[in-house]
Amino acid sequence: MARVAVLGCGVVGTEVVRSLVEHADELHSRTGTRLDLVGIGVRSTATPRDPVVPTELLTEDLPGLVRRADLVIELLGGIEPARQLILDAVGSGASVVTANKALLAAHGPQLYEAADAARADLFFEAAVAGAVPVVRGLRESLAGDRITRILGIVNGTTNYILDEMTTSGLDFETALAQAQQLGYAEADPTADVQGLDAAAKAAILASLAFHSRTALADVPVQGIREITPADIASAAQTGHVIKLLAIAEVGRHGTVPGIAVRVHPALVPIDHPLASVRGPYNAVFVEAAAAGTLMFYGAGAGGVATSSAVLGDVVAAARNFVNGGKAPAESAYAALPAMPAEAVRTRYQIRIEVADQPGVLAEVAALVARRGVSIETVRQGAHASADDVAELVIVTHEASESALAATVVDLDTLEVIKRITSILRVEGN
Repeated sequence: MARVAVLGCGVVGTEVVRSLVEHADELHSRTGTRLDLVGIGVRSTATPRDPVVPTELLTEDLPGLVRRADLVIELLGGIEPARQLILDAVGSGASVVTANKALLAAHGPQLYEAADAARADLFFEAAVAGAVPVVRGLRESLAGDRITRILGIVNGTTNYILDEMTTSGLDFETALAQAQQLGYAEADPTADVQGLDAAAKAAILASLAFHSRTALADVPVQGIREITPADIASAAQTGHVIKLLAIAEVGRHGTVPGIAVRVHPALVPIDHPLASVRGPYNAVFVEAAAAGTLMFYGAGAGGVATSSAVLGDVVAAARNFVNGGKAPAESAYAALPAMPAEAVRTRYQIRIEVADQPGVLAEVAALVARRGVSIETVRQGAHASADDVAELVIVTHEASESALAATVVDLDTLEVIKRITSILRVEGN
């Protein structure tokens, strides 16, 4: 019998408890051991709970609960006390299953080292993309391959908002309010719409894919609050949709190999698989040397979907408990450094409003070329703020962030330019 402790009893925790209680016999058959739920750690036992939660198992003594468990399921979220409770659990030899992406992005190396030293399991499938089994795919299925790039939609809230702006013509605030009404967005959506949630997941994915420790601080982030209906319309005119992407790839800074990780909204061609990811769904597009291109797709949020990933890890941990096996340890042998943001190379779409007069295009093109930025296409857009103003939509060839920043500064000095409307990266080509 494996003694199981659940820490946290919110939406996901309740669904995990439901499975442990209602499907105990089936889980016994799958794991070879009975999973004995010995306690549910909560901040307040007085909080009303779903009837499926056995109230006699609720406790506010989380450290005490951890001490009497063989398997700890951490669903508290946040940094503390989750970090210390996981350290206590693995220190006593217990296996841990967690969905805590923020904790792993901030303190993953400490937790991995502690689990490895104690020969305890640390599973975290649910920390990235909900029910989508991308962590196991990278950690195990592709462990013998060489991954070169990851391109992912890993936040369901922002994908829903951008999808509604694209398909229903909503502005950002209206789409956000609708997402909150449907339960896709929190009352405080900051972590989602500013890209912080996706950045934590990007750090985890990069660490797994490239066998190098990647911290949250290594991930430059840009959210979606500034995306306008005009941006959405302009994207459609060029055969693109806008998605918030988590990107991790191997590159070089000069002669030094490194990892470029970032989160930002980007233009994605409508024929790219990620362009068809709708609503609150998640998808991770992986490029590998031998396997080629793979896409992991599915429900990225919600109590039931996330509990599926948690229970998958619970089954794996319980089997190891019975058979004496161990989950894959952290692999950080490559130790590739994070590349500085300004060294990252990609393509850009720049929308600018200019004086509607002859010679403007030639003047703009000459200025862009002086910074070593090559123009791929240029066209006149449909949006302009006045009759004597024209909109130019410029798409560049691949260039560095530093070259783009210098180009933008230069563009601001031209008299013929009224304003720079937007700058978006172009990915997925």
